[in-house]
Amino acid sequence: MMRFQGQADTASAALYMNKLCKHFAHKVAVKVDQQQAQADFPFGHCTMLATHQQLQFDCTAADLKAAIQLRFVLDDHLQRFARREALRIELDAQAPPPLSAAEPTEEPSA
Repeated sequence: MMRFQGQADTASAALYMNKLCKHFAHKVAVKVDQQQAQADFPFGHCTMLATHQQLQFDCTAADLKAAIQLRFVLDDHLQRFARREALRIELDAQAPPPLSAAEPTEEPSA
């Protein structure tokens, strides 16, 4: 099991968390309230916490390939929904490499 964490600095954390979860709910199980959310992807689990200044991520995946997929989905979707702020998730040292560095055989979907 792989676990990694990260955060994106923004005063609009709750807004972006809700946008992400509303989108993810079309394909995966999501639980969300005003400050916290959980998304269960086929390739991993992500808990999000919205504070006044950050959107925090706590993620788990079965293996490296699944962790890379989870990272890609979170990075890609947050960048799309927060393009005005150009947000990026700052990940801890346990995070998998980005998709381009991992050279997957197929693009992950969410």
